[in-house]
Amino acid sequence: GSRINAVIPPVAQQGSCLSIRRFLKDKLAVKDLIDKEALSQGMADFVAVCVAARLNVIVAGNTSSGKTTFLYILTRAIPDHERIVTIEDSVELQMMQTHKVSLEARPADYNGDGQVTIRDLVKNSLRMRPDRIIVGEIRGGETLDMLQAMNTGHDGSMTTVHSNSPRDTLSRLETMTLMAGFELPVLAIRKQISSALDLIVYLTRFPDGTRKVTHIAEVGGMESEVITLTDLFVFQQTGTSPDGKPLGNFRPTGMRPMFSPRLEAMGYKLDRQMFMGR
Repeated sequence: GSRINAVIPPVAQQGSCLSIRRFLKDKLAVKDLIDKEALSQGMADFVAVCVAARLNVIVAGNTSSGKTTFLYILTRAIPDHERIVTIEDSVELQMMQTHKVSLEARPADYNGDGQVTIRDLVKNSLRMRPDRIIVGEIRGGETLDMLQAMNTGHDGSMTTVHSNSPRDTLSRLETMTLMAGFELPVLAIRKQISSALDLIVYLTRFPDGTRKVTHIAEVGGMESEVITLTDLFVFQQTGTSPDGKPLGNFRPTGMRPMFSPRLEAMGYKLDRQMFMGR
């Protein structure tokens, strides 16, 4: 589950460099994030219900903001009877569910043969009768295949993506879809995105190293040629402490998600007070 990267001359001009990114053996739980003030209890309850009710979720954020860790925590809300296929560059999601198949991409060998890409695995996963497809991170043409999977009955699928804001997440998805090599009209891509996605959970890593869920936004339909995006919960920063820690509070925006009837039809009735802004 840890990551190792090595660069050697002539790529590394000043000498060889080995980077090791270690992961905790004791995985964080949602209570740990609440204790660390990474999100509020209401936000945690809401996203857990969304995952259990099989909404399609994108976890987005800047570099090292905790996207994979948060994705792992979200997977804990998946019922144990569902069949899950996880797809990653290197296996990090140590999920506890019984019916789980983990697929790992493979780089090409010295001769350039034998490569198995994330996109290959996403395509193959569709033949494995999964209830959910979880991709560790999308960064290229596999975005199109992921959107197609979300639009063809694999509800509850999740993935992560690097971006600078919830709105920028949609722009990145458009760009990465075009990397699939098909000359698709931008409007058609936007319709695919608005139809496939239900929720964007955006994480931010602040300068002092603090990580917080700063936005939970609903992806609505299309208005003219623009995808509607509605903030449901936000972190409102009010200042910065002397040691650089961001100060503020988590609050609902007062907007109730349009997919609320869908949740209630599946037996998840949300308290209206959860969405009442202060």
